[in-house]
Amino acid sequence: MSLRAAQKQMTYDLFLAKGLELFGTKGYAATTIDDIASAAGSTRTTFYLHFSSKADVMSALLTKVDAILTAADDPTLTAVVASGSRDRIQEWLDRKFSQWDEIKPYLTASYQAAQEPDVAAKTEQWFESAVGDMTAGLDQATRFPPDRRRIRCVLAFGQLEYLSRRYFAVGWQTPREACLDELTDSWCHLLASDD
Repeated sequence: MSLRAAQKQMTYDLFLAKGLELFGTKGYAATTIDDIASAAGSTRTTFYLHFSSKADVMSALLTKVDAILTAADDPTLTAVVASGSRDRIQEWLDRKFSQWDEIKPYLTASYQAAQEPDVAAKTEQWFESAVGDMTAGLDQATRFPPDRRRIRCVLAFGQLEYLSRRYFAVGWQTPREACLDELTDSWCHLLASDD
């Protein structure tokens, strides 16, 4: 990478970091492009060389959080679902729980920005991507009738997403281990059991 490209990447990353910080302290709606540029020690003009809007910053942050979440996926979500193994499902969910503190600022900001069409579309794309990965696992395992696989995955991932939103808002109102056990049982019922 050339020095110029490295400097451009550093500026881009700084805008993202300052945007995330400001979304957390001021809220998404109250944060302006000028606030982000100023916090980064830059100008509105330079901001527009990197992003087309505040929503574009939020979309880039969602891409970053997706990379954080999937970097820890070994085995992949598809392989975990295909296995039908309670232990593998629980291990995968436990890894997600362990990532929640790191991703909380990103997702809290995205919930505040949900009225932005680009952010809403990116969030929906992320949800559908996870559901697609899970459905591929059921397809590989040939569990459940084909017309029921996707809805089972929507329900399972929806539970995880809802629980994460509750955690971001109020923390563990029920002990973490109890949440993990119950969610694992639910995922096993939806994804691993033909009962």
